[in-house]
Amino acid sequence: MPLQSLQQAAVKVLTVAAPSAKAEAARDCAKRWRTGALASPTCGATCLAPTRPARPEAPELLPPGQVPRRRLGTVAGRIALLHAVAHIEFNAIDLAFDMVARFGGDPRISQEDRHAFVSDWVSVGEDEARHFMMIRERLQALGADYGDLPAHDGLWEAAEATSGDLAARLAVAPMVLEARGLDVTPGMIDKLKSVGDPDSAAVLNVIYTEEVAHVAAGRRWFEAVCASEGEDPTDRFHTLVRTYFKGDLKRPFNTDARDQAGMPGDWYEPLADLSA
Repeated sequence: MPLQSLQQAAVKVLTVAAPSAKAEAARDCAKRWRTGALASPTCGATCLAPTRPARPEAPELLPPGQVPRRRLGTVAGRIALLHAVAHIEFNAIDLAFDMVARFGGDPRISQEDRHAFVSDWVSVGEDEARHFMMIRERLQALGADYGDLPAHDGLWEAAEATSGDLAARLAVAPMVLEARGLDVTPGMIDKLKSVGDPDSAAVLNVIYTEEVAHVAAGRRWFEAVCASEGEDPTDRFHTLVRTYFKGDLKRPFNTDARDQAGMPGDWYEPLADLSA
């Protein structure tokens, strides 16, 4: 009996709506992949990803500017922050498994590299599932839960915009959006410590540390795609970000974390809002 394909297992993650069930499906997919129970995609394998992943009824999705902000000095403010992070991590589960289901057979990834490519994104998806559950447990400890507050759909809108091009997806999702997390999370951690919430700060610190590797994976595979196309990766990155990302990149940059992820300043500095 032939093995179920990894792409089919990734689709299962994408088509689960309930938050805890999606996280569990992600972990199950990763376990089955590591034990050899799933077949690797072949070159040219058809995209199996749905246009949009399944979503729970809550949270309500609003335009980004309409999501309320609260001060971190209150419990309600810390809940709002953690809820926003939980929403990002929940979307990030789908982003990782969409990468597998949608681009697992992309011919710009050489066949000898394909196993490493999909393994990286399965690992990222497993991390995101664990991050989501860590944040959700912290929300519950504060008397709240994921879905209690509205959220925005900007992350998946970026995914939809880049659904037709692996290079664009890599440039925008891990190398812009996740890299932005490296810039802003240390400040969140410091603020949470200053208002007497070391437990929430500790959870964010785990996420921050592990996200460096996620950005590095994006950069590594972006360079591989550029090499297959004979493109200069820096120039290609600038072109794709200007095409698919709305606005300039925001300062200040966490250059230490970005350096750890292999992203030199000449990649992102020319895209920054120089008037900020």
